[in-house]
Amino acid sequence: MAKVGAAEVKQLREATGAGVIECRNALVEANGDQAKAAELLRQRGIAKAGKKSDREANQGLVEAYIHSGRVGAMVELNCETDFVARNEAFRTLAREIAMQVASMNPRYISAEERPATFTADDPDHQALLDQDYIRNSRQTIGDMVKEAIATLGENIVVRRFVRYELGKSGATTKEDEADTAS
Repeated sequence: MAKVGAAEVKQLREATGAGVIECRNALVEANGDQAKAAELLRQRGIAKAGKKSDREANQGLVEAYIHSGRVGAMVELNCETDFVARNEAFRTLAREIAMQVASMNPRYISAEERPATFTADDPDHQALLDQDYIRNSRQTIGDMVKEAIATLGENIVVRRFVRYELGKSGATTKEDEADTAS
């Protein structure tokens, strides 16, 4: 078992946002290896996120993003308390998701909403949570939400989004897709 000092715990805590005890335990388990400890915390965070998914998320915020005055997106991101909704990490997550919607034009939030006639391989019908994050292709939007759940300690849900593009008729929303399918 490796001796873990306060400096190592502080470094891991700053990198991951996890609690002091969780960081210390992960470092001990990883024999002092920062990268391995961070991966352990990430895996544990995803497990914690799954446990929180049934909790009601009825607070949050609506974040808007406008790109060059030609494309705009609004996202409603919900959490459990107004305290977390005011947190800078939560606000940043909402902003990044709005940028993703403006950039990638998803039609559905999750794969469960996609009609069975379309596959996940079809880029025009890939769900937002399954899309690779525009700033880091090794991470999906769903992974980002799970990490935020683990860090902030509350259930977080992308409730809905809308995207506007100059010169295109109407907005693209989940509700529009349901209306055109009828």
